[in-house]
Amino acid sequence: MQNFPVISSILSATPVGLFLQDKYQFSVNATCKLLKTGINHSYLITDGASNFVFRLYSLNWRNQTEIREEIKLLNLLRDNNIPVSYPLKDAAGDYIQTLNAPEGNRYGVLFSSEGEKQLNFSTDLHHKIGETMARIHHVTHNLQLQRVTYTPQVLLKDSFERLKQFLPADTDEMQWMAATQKYLLDELAMADAGKLRQGVVHMDIWFDNLNITEDGEVTIFDFDFCGNGWLCLDLAYYILQLHSTEKVEAERDEKLKSFLAGYESIAKISDEEKRLLPMLGVSMYFFYLGIKCQRFDNWANVFLNATYLKRFINLLVKKYFDENVVKAINVN
Repeated sequence: MQNFPVISSILSATPVGLFLQDKYQFSVNATCKLLKTGINHSYLITDGASNFVFRLYSLNWRNQTEIREEIKLLNLLRDNNIPVSYPLKDAAGDYIQTLNAPEGNRYGVLFSSEGEKQLNFSTDLHHKIGETMARIHHVTHNLQLQRVTYTPQVLLKDSFERLKQFLPADTDEMQWMAATQKYLLDELAMADAGKLRQGVVHMDIWFDNLNITEDGEVTIFDFDFCGNGWLCLDLAYYILQLHSTEKVEAERDEKLKSFLAGYESIAKISDEEKRLLPMLGVSMYFFYLGIKCQRFDNWANVFLNATYLKRFINLLVKKYFDENVVKAINVN
């Protein structure tokens, strides 16, 4: 019988747990559970009262240099007492594990884990998250990693080319995306770069990448998309997600105000950064639509089709553009 090549596999939690038990010297009672699949696969390791998350990168998603740079960033943040999920060395002193999966060697890293996710949380917690993001930016300001730099080319052009593979150019949605892409590229090209702080950005801070303990301590995790760029990209993405998760406008505005106040209690947001936030939020929508298309094979193929993309563009991207970018233009 012919053996066919594999492009993506889900490794069984039991042997993964035994592998990690040996590498990290966990007790014989330690358990391993598959948390979620996606671009990467996450496993929850429980050993007594301690929890850990093992991230298993997909084949050809991150190379060892990129992973080492993420590890270096997390250790730097931890050294500066910033509450992040940090990488753990195994008994031999190594951070990166190599697992021989059916599709080829895949890399994995074990991370600390504390607290639980919450979809909605208090105004005070948004203030604390703003403070924490600003503290991260204080450390990463003018820092550079050997990872991607999030330029307008990466955010808007490369992502749009990937989207073209899944949605015909003559649809109303793609015509709107093309016109909006041109508008955003023109606006970003005219931005006053001297008033935009640069450094290392997380790119994915939202409720799904925050753990909150019972006593209200916040830990930020999943720096898989970290790279170089304008620091205000993190602000734009958080605001974008706040609009998506908080449906009551008055409550959303209050939490947004608290988040920004928390941030500015640590670091000033320039007027130019504030002006660009709505446009950068839409740009982030472009970018993550491109990621969905790029990783179609092992992530989004259940729902990534023309119907889904049209709904996403109309109900999220266009709606956010109209309510934020267009509104800001009309005000000015």
